[in-house]
Amino acid sequence: MPTIAEGGLVATSHPLASSAGARALDRGGNAVDAALAAAAVLTVAEPTDNGPGGDAFAIVWADGELHGLNGSGRSPARIDGMHELHGPRSVTVPGAVRAWADLAERFGRLGLDAALAPAADLAESGLVCTARIADKWARAARAPWAAPGAGGRYALPELGRTLRRIAEEGPDAFYTGEVAAAIASACWLAEDDLAAHRSEWVEPLRLRYRGVEVCELPPNGQGAAALIALGILEGMEDASLHEQIEAMKLALADTYAYVADGPLQQSLLTPEHFAARRAEIDPERAGSPAPAGLPRGGTTYLCVVDGDGMAVSLIQSVYEAFGSGVVAPATGVALQNRAAGFSPEASHPNALAPAKRPFHTIIPGMLLEGGELLGPFGVMGGAMQPQGHVQVVRSIVDGGLDPQSALEAPRWRVGDGWEVALEPGLADEADELRGLGHAVRLAENQHEFGVGQAILCSDGVLVSGSDPRGDGSAITPEQGRHLAQEAQRRQAQVAG
Repeated sequence: MPTIAEGGLVATSHPLASSAGARALDRGGNAVDAALAAAAVLTVAEPTDNGPGGDAFAIVWADGELHGLNGSGRSPARIDGMHELHGPRSVTVPGAVRAWADLAERFGRLGLDAALAPAADLAESGLVCTARIADKWARAARAPWAAPGAGGRYALPELGRTLRRIAEEGPDAFYTGEVAAAIASACWLAEDDLAAHRSEWVEPLRLRYRGVEVCELPPNGQGAAALIALGILEGMEDASLHEQIEAMKLALADTYAYVADGPLQQSLLTPEHFAARRAEIDPERAGSPAPAGLPRGGTTYLCVVDGDGMAVSLIQSVYEAFGSGVVAPATGVALQNRAAGFSPEASHPNALAPAKRPFHTIIPGMLLEGGELLGPFGVMGGAMQPQGHVQVVRSIVDGGLDPQSALEAPRWRVGDGWEVALEPGLADEADELRGLGHAVRLAENQHEFGVGQAILCSDGVLVSGSDPRGDGSAITPEQGRHLAQEAQRRQAQVAG
């Protein structure tokens, strides 16, 4: 059932992260403080998918205004040769730590040090691995640490010390000095590349879909793909699953052709463009294939709404599992492989260039209605992210589902070419889709369909959902306090 409460909710993919965020609210912090505490814990609880060596993006609703933060890093300022998909030449500057600090400075109450302390403690003392993370860890081709089994205990003491250093000294402790030198020694980045990094505050993109404003971040992220697909579908009453898939393929084609580190072509978000793309959909036959090489990725997403109505939608990632597979010596920081997001075509707008941000998969979402907050939402998972956004938005807006039901609904995923993967709940659609020319695959692993969170606001009441494909939950500040008290009680028993 959905979690319903007043006074604040935190929804993440891991119970320890939800608890850390809820405790921040209980201590007097706001939604940003809670989001940062949860985000830091996720770097320890889900090290396969995110960490200080990755990037972060956020949308914040505060005092009736929407704010976007692009926390993605750039390629080296000096480039000798091409990038690679993994390894030292796949690394771009990690933006997450600077993004955390910028959010804390602009909106937070408790400070970055308070947000990072619980995560540092957890990394040093250790925690039990969930079945989902144990499975992802065991599948990771470039895992830098031995995979614990489900229920196995692990610690990341070097990461804990790095988090504690950032908490005590601020973000410069990461982007300059010993940590920066360690990062530079392990990859093609120079210390100057790290020292020069800054986040960017941006104006979110908006699209009105059946009376609800869907808000996404502008490029270099792929949020436009969700908006283009929704724009196409708004002109189709009761769109079939085939038509939804075709709309998504067209939106992905536009995005992968034009989105890069620069302004979005505004013509892509016009009614004329939506109508032209809509006219290309044949209700009786699968159209052109989806773009080749759609990324899979590994990411974590969370959202928070506090008692004052501030909302945060935050997503962070090292891209593929454990990113590049490179760990900066003595830091515990696994470095992302975001340079893999650059196009190999020299003439493409997303081609590699010095100090350039690559095409990015991670996208936080926010919904507004009547100029007021409806709620934050998001779905992680490479190219699944805009597809998940479209499906969750349609479930909420068209289907009238609560956030939990919307997140539990079975999903489809457009793959390379004509491939469409279906979760078991959509298996009855397989034969019809095959008859229309889709290469249907019935999926056996839930990882490829992402993990989402969502919170909706209605007359001061918060209604939240946490994706059952993850390990998480949506909890209140009071629940966070009780969980903390129970943990302290158990620690005292062990010590006794």
